[in-house]
Amino acid sequence: MIDFIYQDPYPILKDDTQYRKITSDFVKVEQFGEREVLTVDPKGLELLAEEALTDVSFMLRTTHLQKLRKILDDPEATDNDRFVAYNLLQNASVAAEGQLPSCQDTGTAIVMAKKGESIFTGVDDAEWLSRGIFNTYQKRNLRYSQIVPISMFEEKNSGSNLPAQIDIYAKKGTSYDFLFMAKGGGSANKTYLYQQTKSLLNEKSMDEFIRTKIKDLGTSACPPYHLALVIGGTSAEANLSAVKKASAGYYDHLPTSGNMAGQAFRDLEWEERVQKICQESAIGAQFGGKYFTHDVRVIRLPRHAASCPVGLGVSCSADRNIKGKITKDGIFVEQLEVNPKQFLPETAPHLEAPVEIDLDQPMADILAKLSQYPVKTRLKLNGTVIVARDIAHAKIKELLDAGKPMPEYFKNHPVYYAGPAKTPDGMASGSFGPTTAGRMDVYVDEFQKNGGSMVMLAKGNRTKQVTDACNKYGGFYLGSIGGPAAILAQDNILKVEVVDFEELGMEAVRKITVKDFPAFIITDDKGNDFFADL
Repeated sequence: MIDFIYQDPYPILKDDTQYRKITSDFVKVEQFGEREVLTVDPKGLELLAEEALTDVSFMLRTTHLQKLRKILDDPEATDNDRFVAYNLLQNASVAAEGQLPSCQDTGTAIVMAKKGESIFTGVDDAEWLSRGIFNTYQKRNLRYSQIVPISMFEEKNSGSNLPAQIDIYAKKGTSYDFLFMAKGGGSANKTYLYQQTKSLLNEKSMDEFIRTKIKDLGTSACPPYHLALVIGGTSAEANLSAVKKASAGYYDHLPTSGNMAGQAFRDLEWEERVQKICQESAIGAQFGGKYFTHDVRVIRLPRHAASCPVGLGVSCSADRNIKGKITKDGIFVEQLEVNPKQFLPETAPHLEAPVEIDLDQPMADILAKLSQYPVKTRLKLNGTVIVARDIAHAKIKELLDAGKPMPEYFKNHPVYYAGPAKTPDGMASGSFGPTTAGRMDVYVDEFQKNGGSMVMLAKGNRTKQVTDACNKYGGFYLGSIGGPAAILAQDNILKVEVVDFEELGMEAVRKITVKDFPAFIITDDKGNDFFADL
């Protein structure tokens, strides 16, 4: 016989989070028989969600910013590592002013909560948390990214960034604990589940597996990453839930060894090994180098004897994770960094001068200029750019399929894959960083064949079909830094106007004027691809 044992599956040993108090209102301790109950006015839930989503849209954790500064001070960092880190610190400084969010993809609002059994609200808590999220996206210069299905194939933007993902769990006690996340599509799409077996669980197989799968992440989710690797899980969904929370730092204070009751634990040795593998990959902070990851969390979970789920995921440069709590003392939210400028060096890192490209000359001349330089060349772009994302590309393909010509704007100008956040009063643009290039790969060959998409500007690595198309038709893919959307809006985008498909909202085709817009040659007209050589 074996004795019954109950184990908290994720025993977080401490919480050293610094909180700021929002208010003492909306909470009251009342007697219910012999038990004290903490009653929470639902307006407190609304207020907490609004404050948390506001803060996390414009500010980052101090520890995250310290790690960016570490890159600038590391003599082993490449020039490209330092260039990206410096831009991300500049971006954080602009975003902290509260007008331009750190990333244009202001994300899906996600709430994970643990509600003490002695908490009483008397309402559907998810509804009131959603009200707070709604308030933030209405009041702030954020982007509505949620697409709702009307039928199997018809979709519309919800116009509010709702629905949110809200998961509420029960626990003992009189505290209500929260993790709020604003999860952009780029990093969410880089979450992987691999259904493995016992055969993975040895040093050689695990090392080979990690070296192979790390490359699946690529750069489209805006490194340097906070990477999470979770081995095991009582189900696939339990594994992926742990990946998301581990990437947000939520499980930093788990135990570091397992037990017979199946507690989750961090494996510190494998965290160091995976971090080294990431550094040796030479992918770096987007354009080659050492800093593919800031840090790594490796979590080991129990598993069914016939299953071994493995999850891999990241929190990106827009590391938008923030804790909150409600106790008898009031309503609190994690204190994020209000002064990112303190992490900027007095002088910018020294870099070789970029090549300037005039985008207002004929497309043939732009292509001829770019053809003079190898991949990895840093550029400074000036002139007119067309902006189009997924839905616009699909609509243009419909035109081609119907026998209609490629729109002239797609032939005459480079295309930037992006979708802006709302524009603050008095500014030319809202936050306007690049989206993931790979989602448009399927269109490139056909579009270039018809004279469009000859110069593409976005973030992340692309498939060989793009390299082949550029080689065949003489096109180029230019990489933009993923992450610094606020500083691009403030310093590099001078004018924005809608030119087609206005009904698509943030997915409409726009024409923008850029000044000193930073980019790198990633794929050229000779069949070379920067990422293929890593």
